Amino acid sequence: MNKWKVAFFVLAGAIIMVLVSIVYLATSDVEQSSLREPTALEGNILTVETTAKEFEAIAKQYLMEAMNNSPVPVELAIEEKIYLYSTLTVFNFELPIQMDFNPVVSDGNIILKQDAVHVGKINIQPKQVLKLMKDAVEFPSWITVQPNDEQIYVDLSRINIASGSRVRAQEIDLENDKIVLQVVIPNETK
Repeated sequence: MNKWKVAFFVLAGAIIMVLVSIVYLATSDVEQSSLREPTALEGNILTVETTAKEFEAIAKQYLMEAMNNSPVPVELAIEEKIYLYSTLTVFNFELPIQMDFNPVVSDGNIILKQDAVHVGKINIQPKQVLKLMKDAVEFPSWITVQPNDEQIYVDLSRINIASGSRVRAQEIDLENDKIVLQVVIPNETK
């Protein structure tokens, strides 16, 4: 057999193996992270009502600080839903990704339930996009991406704010531009 034919078949086989591996990794189930039980917060409670734009600015600031001020490959926008924008690089092509989430308050924390995914003109399952996001982005410890449940869990009780205070969500009503948070200021013990 000609050495060029052998080289061609070896190269073609390698390319096919790489493509099969990429498809397998992108479509296989991801190990689900377990969530910690929300901690009971005690102290003086301050209730704060804010708008979606103000909450968006606060969320971006805490996200940037938690990721050590490195550029975040995910952009956040809060309007009638919560939108995450990013890009996915496939074979040197930049594909824009938009993920739409509906926020749900659960035990003072926020669960972002995935509503839709837009990846250019390609139809990719939401579960796969979340899996790719979980693998590509190193989120802070208080954000857990759960591809199998098609959601992102934001554990507000694990975010440190001034003087050991904690925050918890009480209500998120984006349709009426109303977000109610509780800031729990610990009692001083002497």
